[in-house]
Amino acid sequence: MTTKMYIKDYPRPQFVRELWKSLNGEWDFRFDDENVGEKEKWYEEFAGDLKIMVPFTYETKASGIGEEAFHPHIWYHRPLEVPKEQESKRIILHFQAVDYLAKLWVNGTYVGQHQGGYAAFSFDITPYILFGQSNSLVMKVEDSQSCTQPRGKQRWVKDNFECFYVQTTGIWQSVWLEYVAESYIKSVKMTPDLDSQSVRFEYQTHGELKQGRLRLETRISFKGKILKQTALIVDRPWLQLEVDLLHEVNGPWKVNRWSPQKPNLYDVEFVLFQDDVVIDHVYSYFGMRKISIEKGKVLLNNTPIYQRLILDQGYWSDSHLTPPSEQALIDDIDAILAMGYNGVRKHMKIEDARFLYWCDVKGLLVWSEMAATFEFNDEAVETFTKEWVEIVRQQYNHPSIITWVPFNESWGIMQILTDRKQQKFTEGIYHLTKSIDPNRPVITNDGWEHTVSDILTLHDYVESGSEFLKRYADQSPIVSNDWAFNKGKYALAQGYTYRGQPIIISEFGGIAFQTDKGWGYGKQVVTEEAFIERFRSITQAIKDIDYICGYCYTQVTDVQQEMNGLLTEDRSPKIPLALIKEINLA
Repeated sequence: MTTKMYIKDYPRPQFVRELWKSLNGEWDFRFDDENVGEKEKWYEEFAGDLKIMVPFTYETKASGIGEEAFHPHIWYHRPLEVPKEQESKRIILHFQAVDYLAKLWVNGTYVGQHQGGYAAFSFDITPYILFGQSNSLVMKVEDSQSCTQPRGKQRWVKDNFECFYVQTTGIWQSVWLEYVAESYIKSVKMTPDLDSQSVRFEYQTHGELKQGRLRLETRISFKGKILKQTALIVDRPWLQLEVDLLHEVNGPWKVNRWSPQKPNLYDVEFVLFQDDVVIDHVYSYFGMRKISIEKGKVLLNNTPIYQRLILDQGYWSDSHLTPPSEQALIDDIDAILAMGYNGVRKHMKIEDARFLYWCDVKGLLVWSEMAATFEFNDEAVETFTKEWVEIVRQQYNHPSIITWVPFNESWGIMQILTDRKQQKFTEGIYHLTKSIDPNRPVITNDGWEHTVSDILTLHDYVESGSEFLKRYADQSPIVSNDWAFNKGKYALAQGYTYRGQPIIISEFGGIAFQTDKGWGYGKQVVTEEAFIERFRSITQAIKDIDYICGYCYTQVTDVQQEMNGLLTEDRSPKIPLALIKEINLA
């Protein structure tokens, strides 16, 4: 079951307006290796010598260019016609993701810029538009090989190495327009409270506040039946409303909970009136679910949940970080569910909003993980923090997201074991995240050397189940830092103690068939039988340790030179999916 206002390929499915226009497709394109474009005013008269298929980056085959060499300055151009009948509207131009620094000009006039490769951003381009005529959109994108910008798995040298892949430069997610009124709903933050059977809405509106003339209605429905309808007078930009969900449909004190088994979603409409005339209508949804931690367990809806996660890097052979289609995202989710996993750790990537939508719809749990920097200095702290806050706010409403993971394996904080500055940085990000979202767990430094973290996560690629059981039979040496569980890595940074957090093995496995095209973790296997035996042995060993309450297998698919997926890069199964499911659910 999809939500009430599902529109195929709509770039932001949790905040939907019917009046929109996709700008994906062919754009003019130009490299600017000498960085002369601004000086020569390419934004006034663009002479692109190439064509590119947006939203695929020039490094990919899908873009039509397929040039993998790094270019620090690139330009895009396309004409845009805005119908004369939209002249009373405001024109909002959305970019779902551009890596890394984007500068926009419309009809030769500079509009603004955005820094950050993974967060979505928008510009109000109304003042620059000629209605009923052809307009010129020009974007310059600046990228670098600096390790102070959040890169994730993007390489910063000429060639791929270890687990770092071809860089992503430029527009890599959808570009689109919305037409809105002079006053409109800018955002709504939705917070379900399962215990009180209520949901809190925090509204942000934009535009002139006309005294007594603007009214905002919220309509909540389930399976087509309206359950609640409330109204507020809009007298300030920020408004808040708490709505209880007690209703007669299911009897008192019973709401339709969201869970992997039953991913129930409530539809909600936000309707803005001016003098009883509708001027904005937004469709959204939310899930009634609660994430909490008690007595060393993660609870979903007040019941312990065993997390069977799989690491997902979200790469495709011809389009790299960009999903080739919405259907490709759906197919990945369906394959993950068919293998018996109930969640994904979305690794070093902020995924397309449509992926999160389908996780909401299909009931797949998500750990949302930030792309790492690889140096620590004041600039890295600033760039990381700014973008992470944008991302947490943008992804907040998705019920499928149950955990935030800002840091992984000490990347960008390599001296965190002993360095108080780096430790304080992670503490700051933890508390900053909690100030926006106090309800979800936050893992600071997934894998080892944790500081303040709601879950203690460990990465271990030991190959045999018997060896795993030997290492982890007694948790005391691990959580007391008396034993380095993984090549000299300790569970906690110095100065921090174990506080009874849930323990999850959040990376293991990584088994690869024998190949000279890439690598996996440990010895490569030759036969399907050997693969299955090793997979079964280590998976069952983890499940046999009582104090471990979940795991994350590496990984869904092969990625470029990393050949340890359960599926190939083109999504062909290496092992029957039903057999993987049988082992996971045993």
